[in-house]
Amino acid sequence: MASGYSKLLLIGNLGGDPEMRYVGSGQPVTNFALAVNNNWTDQNTGEVHETTAWYRVSVWGKQAETCNTYLHKGRQVMVEGQLTFDKETGGPRIWQDQNGKPRASFEVKAFDVRFLGSANGSNGNGSTSTSRLADVEELTEDEIPF
Repeated sequence: MASGYSKLLLIGNLGGDPEMRYVGSGQPVTNFALAVNNNWTDQNTGEVHETTAWYRVSVWGKQAETCNTYLHKGRQVMVEGQLTFDKETGGPRIWQDQNGKPRASFEVKAFDVRFLGSANGSNGNGSTSTSRLADVEELTEDEIPF
């Protein structure tokens, strides 16, 4: 049987400051939430819609320490990695929030994280990379999938 390979490329903004911890072996791991915005236009009405997908990203090793040091909420990044799946379902982690609404968590193990824009959030042309993130509907902690 032939083996396969999957690779995921995401560009988005951090939804909060990264959190770093050390696993039992002493290896660092940094986790952060990544908001990826997608725009589309309704062909019938011409109305522009925007959706936001949230991903939980984990970064390991030296790169975890670098991400923890230099990334902050709102910073735009490009993440190259692989989706990880729930061992029981073989898909994303699925649960119900306190209101009974179904939720899913898309989790990514990052191979490479590239910092986009400048450290203060500017993308180099005078506008900030957090402007689209500010337009995202405020979520309660129960609605964020991690």
